[in-house]
Parts: sequence; C-alpha cells; structure tokens
Amino acid sequence: MPSVTLTFELHQPRRLRHYTFFDIGRNHDYEDVENSRQMMGKLSEKCYLPANALILELIRKHGGSFKVSYGMSGLFLEQLRKSRKKVIDSFRRLADTGCVEFLGGTYHHSLAFLYAKKEFEDQVRLQRELIEDLFGEAPVSFQNTGLIYNDDLAKALEKMGFHAVLSEGAERILDGRSPHVLYRPRGCRRIGLLLRNDRLSDDISFRFSDRTWSAYPLTAEKYAGWVHRAKGKNAVVNVLVDYETFGEHQWTETGIFEFLKALPREILKNPDFRFSTPAEVVKELKPAGELSVSDFISWAGDEKDLTAWCGNHLQKDALGALYGLARRVRLKKDKRLMEVWRSLQASDHFYYMGNRWHEAGDSTRSLNPYPSPYDAYINFMNVLTDYSNALKAGGPAVKKKSRAHPAA
Repeated sequence: MPSVTLTFELHQPRRLRHYTFFDIGRNHDYEDVENSRQMMGKLSEKCYLPANALILELIRKHGGSFKVSYGMSGLFLEQLRKSRKKVIDSFRRLADTGCVEFLGGTYHHSLAFLYAKKEFEDQVRLQRELIEDLFGEAPVSFQNTGLIYNDDLAKALEKMGFHAVLSEGAERILDGRSPHVLYRPRGCRRIGLLLRNDRLSDDISFRFSDRTWSAYPLTAEKYAGWVHRAKGKNAVVNVLVDYETFGEHQWTETGIFEFLKALPREILKNPDFRFSTPAEVVKELKPAGELSVSDFISWAGDEKDLTAWCGNHLQKDALGALYGLARRVRLKKDKRLMEVWRSLQASDHFYYMGNRWHEAGDSTRSLNPYPSPYDAYINFMNVLTDYSNALKAGGPAVKKKSRAHPAA
C-alpha cells in the first residue's frame, strides 16, 4: 500500500555575537550566548513543546498508525540539553512510542561533505553517537544539510552502514520520472534513496498562510486529497519540512496546529494509505529503479542547487578560509579549538551571506540577525581572523564557552 513519510528538520546554530575588527586579538568569545539561549527558549515555547505534545497525542490517538521522523543536528540537541531539558524529555517520550525515527546527519549541520570528507565522516559519527545516547537507537537513515546530495554521498553513506538517504525530488534529476518511488543510487548495492515532494512540502512550509495563493486556505482534507493522487501500491510520498513551520514560520493564529492535528485522520481515511518511516520503507520495498545524480542537488530555491550556501564570492571566500584551516586545526589536537571550528561550520553562517534569505516569503528571515549578506560576511570573517590567530604558535587561547561533545 502507498506510504507517507513525514519528516521534520530541527537545527539551530550557536549564534555569533556582534564582532568587529577592533575585537580581533582582544575578545576570543565569539558566541552570543544570551541570544542563542533566548532563541531556543522562544522556539521551545512556540514550536517544540506544543508540536511534540500534539505529535504524541496523535500517535496515541491513532494507535501507532501515525509515524514521523526527525532530523536533528547535534548543535540543536546540545543547546536543548544545556538549557531546555523539558524539550529533550518530550522527544524521549516520542521515542518511547516506537513510532518515531531519528535520522542521521552532520553534527554541526555543516557543508563538510563538499569541502572535507574526513571531517564529514567525523561529524556523522558524533551525531550518530549523540542520537543513540539520547534516544536509545543509532540512526540508519540519513538527511544531509539542506538535503544536499549526489551519487558520491550515497556511496559514502552506504560504506558507513546507512540504509536510506533522503534528498530532493528535483525535476532536473527525475527527467519525467516520479518522486513517489524508492530508488537505488547509482553505484550502490544496498542503500535506498527517498525523494522529497517539494510541492507538497512547500505547501505547508511556505504557502500555508499566503492569502494570494490560489489554493488558500489549505485544509487537511484538501491536502490529503492531493496526497491520495499518488498511484501504485509501492508509492511513497515524502514530505519534509522545518519543524519551526509549526508556531514560528507559520504562527499559531494561522491554524497550522489545527491543520497538523487533522492531517493523520484525513490521510488515513483512505484505507490504502499508511504512514511509514524511511527505515520501514527501505526495509519493505524494493527499489523501482536506479537513479544517478552526478551534480549536487539540494532543497533550496528554484534551481535546487548549492547557490543558497556557496553561490556568491562572499560565501566562497568564507568557506574557503574556514575549511582551509582543517589541517592546522587537527594538528593542534586541542578539543576547544576543534569545537569552535566545528561550530563555525554551521551552514546558517553562509546562508546569511547569500541573497536567498532576502527574497520575499523566505521563512528563515525572522531568525536572521544580519541586515545584509555583507554584514554577515564581515562579522564571520572578523571571528575567523581571530580564530586563525589562535591556531598560530603562541596565539591567544580561545575561550571555552560550553562543555563540548567529545571531538575526534
């Protein structure tokens, strides 16, 4: 029977303080700890706690027929564990239902696969260990930062023992084929590829409260009707959205929680449909065919490429400077320096340097502290200059900000 996978992404970076040229060499504390704490507090109250409570209620109400998946960065969980333990506890209650899958990813929500393969592997291992420590089961499905994907990533993940990888159902890779089937990545023998339905996902994330949208208002009944159009007994409809959609990007007043509350009932009204996790899909279905993705794709923008993070000269310069320090960081063998370097890899820092966040309707705008891409770049590069000095012999010691997860 056709399956629906409903996956939520959760990540928040450690936010950088306002760091000027005159701070270089004088102030080695880069994080705006209070801003990060306040943001986690706001999002916990507006989104994480009420959404988790509702998901738990729905799982119990539907007798285990409703299932969801979460892709969480280590940075996100790290901050929750430090200041919002109630949220961690609510995720543990969800884990105890047996109806939730926690996905693998990069611990620091980074672009490491593009720039430093060894660093990528280390971050995936750290995130895997953290998920197992918190929720009792190591991830077997993988969701890369921004759903960035190509054939080489699939091969690397298969070697690391993952069973499934999620990416974007970009039209340019499908070439008329359906995103609603399980694929086998080219060059792989075991791992399965699940493709996000961008239209159905963005209908919730971006268009839900858009009064100019021809389909407004979006009801659960209407949405379920679109899902039920998927044909074939082995069809898989993959919906993946930011968890902050519920309560932050789409405020409570829009009716987003009422939509979520009614969605399982409306989907399950059709007895041919069920909810599944990615791990269940790859265990139960055989791939419908092989799919090759030679060039990188992502879930960002109309192009579904890497432009959102490394499309302009500001982003490329910052990324080159950051990952150019990789060898020096590892040679230092200093856990505090490693922790800071990895925190600076969070993709948000480079996203803010791009133009996409400035586009109308970008749901991340409320979480962006910078007035322009150039301001984001200058602030980051001032921090990186001071950090780079810390790597030099006799350089200043970077201040330890919080207990780090053990580094490689």
